[in-house]
Amino acid sequence: MPDRAPQPVDRQLPTDEARDLFSLVRELVQREIAPSAAEEEDAGRFPRGTFSLLSESGLLGLPYDSDFGGGDQSYEVYLQVLEELAAARLTVGLGVSVHSLACHALANFGTKEQRAEHLPAMLGGGLLGAYCLSEPSSGSDAASLRTKAVREGDDWVITGTKAWITHGGVADFYTVLARTGGEGARGITAFLVPGDAEGLSAAAPEKKMGMKGSPTAQVHFDGVRVSDARRIGDEGQGFAIALSALDSGRLGIAACAIGVAQAALDEAVSYATGREQFGRPITDFQGLRFMLADMATQIEAGRALYLTAARLRDAGRPFSKQAAMAKLMCTDAAMKVTTDAVQVLGGYGYTADFPAERYMREAKVLQIVEGTNQIQRMVIARHLAGPETR
Repeated sequence: MPDRAPQPVDRQLPTDEARDLFSLVRELVQREIAPSAAEEEDAGRFPRGTFSLLSESGLLGLPYDSDFGGGDQSYEVYLQVLEELAAARLTVGLGVSVHSLACHALANFGTKEQRAEHLPAMLGGGLLGAYCLSEPSSGSDAASLRTKAVREGDDWVITGTKAWITHGGVADFYTVLARTGGEGARGITAFLVPGDAEGLSAAAPEKKMGMKGSPTAQVHFDGVRVSDARRIGDEGQGFAIALSALDSGRLGIAACAIGVAQAALDEAVSYATGREQFGRPITDFQGLRFMLADMATQIEAGRALYLTAARLRDAGRPFSKQAAMAKLMCTDAAMKVTTDAVQVLGGYGYTADFPAERYMREAKVLQIVEGTNQIQRMVIARHLAGPETR
């Protein structure tokens, strides 16, 4: 029995424009990303050229206003593009999600003048962004961040260290959350900092178990001076801006997780239909068939959940709870599906000759970034039962 080639996901897209967009994305993935993904990841190469190509193709600013260089696409469409990119190479899919997150503050809270000055280059001018919220001592407890911004005339001077920054050291701009007032969430303000600002530097990238092609590094701000014209929103509004961005960013992570899970399922099905034991394909054995069925069901359920949240966002309705649910379910599903894919391949699944082990290593980080899955459970519970009593 021959192995079964993966079939493209049957997507229900809302417009002809979206269908044309997916034709472009799939062509680009098959030609430019998928063929070298394993080799590039193994070598730890950052695909800056791929991001430049995505920018030239209009794929770095899909959910933003076309007046400023965006693609005017709904989140329903944008997230499915992320899924396709992540299925080919998570470094690329997650990188696009992080870039979109870095653009969120200026696009949604910046002045008209700020958007006109900066957004065209950020969305379609070849620039790549990073998002600076976490710190060495404040991960899940982001409201306790210590990086400070002190007003000096018409400028702000930023001092501190950010941690776990995707694109740290290679980004062209950083959306930075810094303390401008007292303790707690109300003392935080957002800034847009150029990547070449004097006093800004990055540590050596972290040595990670997966996503080796995506640099994750501490970013140091040693008296970095930025003008007040680069302050985003009002003083003290930064934490609210950060939370708004994270709701959308969590949907990006959910979509990337389903992309990785889909890639793992495709690999498992292709291997299992071509592998024979005891004189017949291993897909004849009920235990393995049930594993594949469960994997496919988890993927479909996760995809439906993130799309439901995206449609709420597109309709202008609250979606924070659904975003947390999607991030939780999709990333847990990705971890389970990729682990099962390794099991389906047996000993081969544990070798770097097949991509299943890479998918499993990559899936793990998705349960951690942009709010651990324990934090997602806290968010969901607060929507259900109200805030915790103290």
